[in-house]
Amino acid sequence: MNWDNTLLESLGIEVISAEKEQVVVKMPVDQRTRQPAGFLHGGASAALAETAASIGAVLQVNPEKYDVFGIEINANHIHAKRNGEVTACATPLHVGKTTMVWQIHISDEQNRLICVSRCTIGVVLKRG
Repeated sequence: MNWDNTLLESLGIEVISAEKEQVVVKMPVDQRTRQPAGFLHGGASAALAETAASIGAVLQVNPEKYDVFGIEINANHIHAKRNGEVTACATPLHVGKTTMVWQIHISDEQNRLICVSRCTIGVVLKRG
């Protein structure tokens, strides 16, 4: 996949590994991903989580026939983070024909849990 000129490029998100049963992505905690008080922005964590789930969902379908879209996400922010990087690990909880549910744990370099998220992905037949 080409990440150029996407949110992934803007936030510095890097794909570490991508398999059907586990996706790992990482993101820096820097000026692109901090909120004004200097901490990792919750929206950046949510974007990282949905990125991991969406990549995993694409691996579960035939991308020539189906598109996948995030249709719901929640995120519980457990610990604050000022700098360094965070890594998201996404695993599927449910893989169905029209929806998927992914669990995502975001941790820091010391393996401290920063955020836990769940993302529902819609699977849509391509038109035309």
